[in-house]
Amino acid sequence: MSSYDPHRWTSHLFDVEGSMVREILCRVLASVSWSIGVVLAYQFGPESLHRISIPPTAHSLIGTALGLLLVYRTNSSYDRFWEGRKMWGGIANECRNLARQTGVWLAADRPLMQEVIRWTMAFPYSTMQRIRGAAGIGTVLDGIDEREIQRVEASRHVPLAVARNITSRLLLARQRGVIDGLQLASLDNNVQLLMDYCGACERIRTTPLPFAYAVHLRRVLIVYCFTLPFALVKDYGWTTVLATLFISYILYGIEEIGVEIEDPFGFHINDLPIRSFCESNEFVLSEIRDQIDPI
Repeated sequence: MSSYDPHRWTSHLFDVEGSMVREILCRVLASVSWSIGVVLAYQFGPESLHRISIPPTAHSLIGTALGLLLVYRTNSSYDRFWEGRKMWGGIANECRNLARQTGVWLAADRPLMQEVIRWTMAFPYSTMQRIRGAAGIGTVLDGIDEREIQRVEASRHVPLAVARNITSRLLLARQRGVIDGLQLASLDNNVQLLMDYCGACERIRTTPLPFAYAVHLRRVLIVYCFTLPFALVKDYGWTTVLATLFISYILYGIEEIGVEIEDPFGFHINDLPIRSFCESNEFVLSEIRDQIDPI
């Protein structure tokens, strides 16, 4: 994710990276080239070509409908982006709560406590790998048996396997008498919430905007931008080219922003910095894992 100061316009006003300029450049140039052809035909073609001009009012009505479609598109995409951010905030909070309770309640069995926290640190990484379609846990697990790590990485759902390892160690702590039933239930609730947040991220990742809506919006957008010169050429002449440039840049840009933030879990500059979240969580939890006096 790109960091910027929202109060300083000059710091990012002319940035190209992350601004969708590269993504929409070909579409904008195609619209502008078409507008040049329309103006040339109207200005220098035979008198019969003057009939290519269409009433601006009819085109404005299409523009109103297109504006509503674009607003819905960007709002839906931002809802997905923000929900993804909330889910990762929830993962971080539950990892900290789980480590906080484990660091105190399992202090009598320090090796077991450290194992629980190590697997808790691995959960965000494994979730990141899962929603990005990558294999493995995504991080190095020191102090864990290599064969157990291989079993987890070979499972069909790695975050679930990580959560199972956390639960198995909490149950072992209960069997050893380190924690009681109420403490086990409290810790297990944290693990359950971690899986809920993982499932929510998977839902966002695997459920794109309905195909029919995306296709219809793009068709309307293309029709609007390519018929725009016909509505402007009679009154604006060569200024039609400049107007087409600005309007197509704005409309194509809005649509592309919706596409960019629809799936916030990728590697693009506008996606969530998931790996940074994982590393920050690991740094915080490592203090509890390595503490000498837990109380």
